Amino acid sequence: MPLLFLAQLLSLGTIAGGHPVSLESRSVKRAGAEVTAVVRTTFTKPAKAPGGDWYGARTVVAVRCADGTAAVLENRYYGDAAFKRVVNERIIKQPGYAAPVPGSTQALALAHLCKK
Repeated sequence: MPLLFLAQLLSLGTIAGGHPVSLESRSVKRAGAEVTAVVRTTFTKPAKAPGGDWYGARTVVAVRCADGTAAVLENRYYGDAAFKRVVNERIIKQPGYAAPVPGSTQALALAHLCKK
């Protein structure tokens, strides 16, 4: 069984379109002022994309609580509801930290990971 399915998912809320966002709880790593974690977004309706439908995304997010900023480190989009078939992958070489857009995946991650 892939490690991805051994992780417990913690619901963070929903983003625009009602897509649920979950945190892979075992992925949370704290190093100094930065926290990284894997956040999973399941699309309520598959997104149409060149090459086939996307059923969800798995995003590695880094947040800096003191600054209130976040950055995406990696994005993977899946062509099946089981999150097994990667159809698009992007690894960010130089992540840009900024205040996240309200209601975005990064904003939900920042709010949860920086709770006091």
